Amino acid sequence: MKLTLIGASGFVGSHLLQEALDRGHKVTAIVRNTEKIKLHHPHLTVKACDVMDAAALASLVAGSDIVVSAYNSGWTNPNIYPDYMKGANAILQATREAGVNRLLVVGGAGSLEIKPGHQLVDSPEFPAAFKGGASAARDFLDQLKKENDIDWTLISPAIEMNPTVKTGRTGKYRTGLDQPVFNDQHHSIISVEDLCVAIMDEVEAPKFSRKRFTVGY
Repeated sequence: MKLTLIGASGFVGSHLLQEALDRGHKVTAIVRNTEKIKLHHPHLTVKACDVMDAAALASLVAGSDIVVSAYNSGWTNPNIYPDYMKGANAILQATREAGVNRLLVVGGAGSLEIKPGHQLVDSPEFPAAFKGGASAARDFLDQLKKENDIDWTLISPAIEMNPTVKTGRTGKYRTGLDQPVFNDQHHSIISVEDLCVAIMDEVEAPKFSRKRFTVGY
C-alpha cells in the first residue's frame, strides 16, 4: 500500500513508521523537520510540511491509499487545544481535497468511558497537564462522527501507553470500542509497539470503518 504518515518523528509516529516499513508498505513520512527522521529505507520518502497548511498537505498526500495521522501539537504546548484542533482539521481537509478516501487518526484514551456516560478525561484523577490535549482529541472524535465524505477510523490507545511500558512487540492485543480494555489486574495497558501492530492491522484489514476503537492486553 501507499501510506502517508503524518507526525512520523513523534513517539507513536516513529514506531509506526518502522512497523509500516517492516510490512513492506511504501510510506511518505510528513514531518516539520526532516532531520528528525534518521531512518533510511528504499520504500521511505520524507517530506517537510507545516500541518496547518492544508493546501500544501493535500499535494503531498495525493495518490495515497490511506492517510495515517499521528499528529500531536505537543503536550507542553500552552496552546495545545486550539493547535491540535486546527492541525487535525487541516489534515482532514487535506485528505478530502486530495481525494484520499481513508483516514486513520491516532487519538487519545481520554475519551474512553470509564463508566456509562463518564469519560476518563472528566474524572478528577485525570492529570491536569494532559487535559487540554485529551479534550481536543475527544472533540475531534465527536467531529469525525459527523463526517460523511471520508472513511475514517480513530484509535484510542490503552490508558497506560507511554515509554515506561516495556512489553515491546508481542503482536498480541485485544480490541474494544468506547470502554477501555482491561487485563486481569484491571490495568488498561499496551506497549507503543503493539499499538502500532493494531494500527497497521486496521490499515491492512479494516474492521472499524467510521468508528473509534481501542486496544489493550
